[in-house]
Amino acid sequence: MIKTSTVRATVTLLILFIFVGCKTQSKNWTILFDGENVKGLRGYKMENFPWDNWKIENSTLKTLVHEKGVDIISKEKYKDFELELEWKVQSGGNSGIFYFANEKGSHIWQSAPEMQVLDNIVHVDGKRTTTSAGALYDLIAPSEVVVKPVGEFNQVRIVAKNNHIEHWLNEIKILEYDYQSDNFKRLIAKSKFRDMPFFAKKTEGAIGLQGDHGEVWYKNIRIRKL
Repeated sequence: MIKTSTVRATVTLLILFIFVGCKTQSKNWTILFDGENVKGLRGYKMENFPWDNWKIENSTLKTLVHEKGVDIISKEKYKDFELELEWKVQSGGNSGIFYFANEKGSHIWQSAPEMQVLDNIVHVDGKRTTTSAGALYDLIAPSEVVVKPVGEFNQVRIVAKNNHIEHWLNEIKILEYDYQSDNFKRLIAKSKFRDMPFFAKKTEGAIGLQGDHGEVWYKNIRIRKL
């Protein structure tokens, strides 16, 4: 017969193990924006965060529409990572989520691959699948259309591991590819990026959010190294 004290001790250890495991897993994430605070982000080619161009509103990080917006990037560089966030746009809205970015070019898109953020219905980029919401911009189209209507938040997950990249939108994996593979290079050779000397040359770089294409809202931005 198993003693009651032994059962209690076993249960206590199991609960402690689960608690410590969950806490450790939570610590793996770096919270870049939690609805109240921005951490680990700055303006592109800037030392500080561009509060003249972005603001916190209703627990979201949103752009302020001026003549010229400012993209934001992570202070830290990432190679193998998992990024999660949510976004929504206004009617006709356009933005992008970048990775492996550097600051050698005048604009972030001159170096970094982009997961497209878009109103597919109104914006002209929605007419081409390779520039529609969720696409690897101008290179790979999403496998299916899962973007939500304008005004609703879309959940994003981008996973990079050993140069294999996955784009997830609203819990659906919509594309995957091998970064810097021969096939990837062939796609670049047929795209607008073919004459850009810094594009997709780095396997480690900053995460970025586009802020110069109008009004966009982001929330629950977090990332962890894999």
